[in-house]
Amino acid sequence: MSNAFTDLLAEKGTLLADGATGTNLFNMGLMSGDAPELWNTDEPAKITKLYRFAVDSGSDLFLTNSFGANAARLKLHDAQNRVHELSRVSAELAREVADTAERKVIVAGSVGPTGEIMEPVGTLSHSLAVEMFHETADGLKAGGADIGWLETISAPEEYRAAAEGFQLAGLPWCGTMSFDTAGRTMMGLTSEGMVDLVHGLDNMPLAYGANCGTGASDLLRTVLGFAAKNGTLPIISKGNAGIPKYVEGHIHYDGTPELMARYAVMARNAGASIIGGCCGTLPEHLVAMREALDSTEKGPAPTLEQIREEIGDFSSESDGTDGQGPTRAPRRGRRRG
Repeated sequence: MSNAFTDLLAEKGTLLADGATGTNLFNMGLMSGDAPELWNTDEPAKITKLYRFAVDSGSDLFLTNSFGANAARLKLHDAQNRVHELSRVSAELAREVADTAERKVIVAGSVGPTGEIMEPVGTLSHSLAVEMFHETADGLKAGGADIGWLETISAPEEYRAAAEGFQLAGLPWCGTMSFDTAGRTMMGLTSEGMVDLVHGLDNMPLAYGANCGTGASDLLRTVLGFAAKNGTLPIISKGNAGIPKYVEGHIHYDGTPELMARYAVMARNAGASIIGGCCGTLPEHLVAMREALDSTEKGPAPTLEQIREEIGDFSSESDGTDGQGPTRAPRRGRRRG
């Protein structure tokens, strides 16, 4: 199926995605506990500025400010009846930025987890989850998003429900999961398991991969796990800018632009063709990543030892595919840019 996303990926071979939403909005004054999605109508100039950060830094696609725009999350702010509106406006603002850019830029409608646990472990039914994802996706489509972008998912059941929601809305999509528990998602899925999951869906994503997690090293190891399965879909890599540190009452990520540039090149070598940053990734990181991707030829896949030396230690010895339970990695020296 041809669309703006697949056409641009075919043209360029590798796409640079955007960086952090939360980190950049906190830097603009968003307070902890506030719903970023309310800024779509309350502070539209700041959301437009967020989008321009990505475009001006060289991103080929950027995500809308709609990660938590679902009924379950917005209910915490008495805004559960504004899901469609806030999703639509997030995409409308993004569409204006993309359409006035000097090059082709893709608007990806961000869709995060519901925040609820699905049956049988939790109480959220499959049908209700599909309805929630459909509502968000429909708003994003109405606002002009080129694709939907599912991210930070932990449960296979929720990923499947989202796939159905996008299908009902008629919105092509990509989808990432977060592997933050010794190489697995919080609900126990491995990189191998995700490849099987996405290729078994009736409504497959245009691309799949990993975002967030614990650090760029772990994410690169997960990308290698995806590539080893030899799936048919493009792979997404959206790693955090280093490791979070609590400094003077605030969370800071220790990844430098130089480190993220090395990460971007390694991600492409590992098998990813859509590469961006997640938490802590600022415009200066994206600029360095753009320059590195443009000035470096694709090379062989990195070894685990090369990742450890270039990017830093893994948070666990296992990537989850060996059947071992969570164990912490022994401490080793780190080399950072």
